[in-house]
Formats: sequence, structure tokens, C-alpha cells
Amino acid sequence: MDYYQIIANNFQSTIETIAMSVDDLAEPIERGSALMASALVGDRKIITCGNGVDAVLAHLFASYLLDRFEADRPALPALTLGNDSASVTAIAQSDSINDIFSRQLRALGQAGDILVCINSSEAAGNLLRAVQTAHERNMGVIVVSNTQEDELGTVIREEDVELRVNAARQSLVVEIHAMAIHSFCELIDHSLFGNHSQE
Repeated sequence: MDYYQIIANNFQSTIETIAMSVDDLAEPIERGSALMASALVGDRKIITCGNGVDAVLAHLFASYLLDRFEADRPALPALTLGNDSASVTAIAQSDSINDIFSRQLRALGQAGDILVCINSSEAAGNLLRAVQTAHERNMGVIVVSNTQEDELGTVIREEDVELRVNAARQSLVVEIHAMAIHSFCELIDHSLFGNHSQE
């Protein structure tokens, strides 16, 4: 088996997907970063969530905000729902797996906060309830999703931001989502602290 060819094909597929995605994703990435920067200026926080690999991306985004992305700067308030396995399993046992994010949001979310909901596969009930709960609490919502999934798009509002990646495989969706998160971080930093990019 020619492993080099498998690797080359994967790289080529990613490059092509990135090139085809820029025009569709630039505007929602810009809007989403502006929404988050505005919330942070107003002393609000960013709350992220996702399932499986998307939970890892949600945690990555929150950790970039809390620590730093590329340049040193003050910590930004962010947290990831579902990181505490004891709380998640308690909620799932007492209520439902669909409530693991929404119950935490009711306790931690405040008006003006932003929920970033990441989904690279089919929408799960817990994500739908999280978006609905965010609206109930007058939070802004950013959905980072994919074109194979329509349910989350039905519950967002006009003032929310939806970023939908069109890719043939979930792994490619995840890669583009990671790039979008990096872009969010850079634009937020630029908006709040100026241009610290290194040539």
C-alpha cells in the first residue's frame, strides 16, 4: 500500500476544501468575531459546547480565550460546558442527556453572553436545547456547523451567526472548524488589543 499517496490525497482534499470555503465562511467568521468581541467589551463571557470531537474544539477555543492565542494579552472570560464528567453524568441520570448543556446554561449563562455551539455531524438534542436555552436567557448564539445538518439552523435567530462548512467528510469539517476557531481568536484579539501579528 502506498501510504504516501494516502497522505498526499488527504492533504490535497483539505487544501481544495479550504479554497472552496473561504468565500462562504469569511462573512460569518467576521460577524461572529465581532459579536464575541462586543460581548467581551461589555464584560460578558463566551460559553462553548459540542459533542465528541466537537467538545474538544469547544474546549480548545475556550482555552485560547482564557490563556492566549498567539500574542500575550489579558485573559478573556470563557468556559466550556460538559467538561465536568460528574456533573454531566448526574444531569444525564436525573434529567436527560439532552439537558446536559441546557441545565448548565441556566445556571451559568447570563444575558449578553455568547454561546458557541460546534457541530460537525448530525445535530443532537442537547445542542438544540442549548441554543433554545441561550435564547431564553437573552444570549447571543454562534453555530459552527456543516451543510449536512439542518436542524440547528431552524432554531437560530436573525441576529445569531451560522457558519456552515461544506465538506465531503466529517474529518474535513473538523479541520475547517479548527481554522474558523483560529480566525475567531485572531480577529477577537485584533479587535480588542490591536494588531500583534508577527511578520
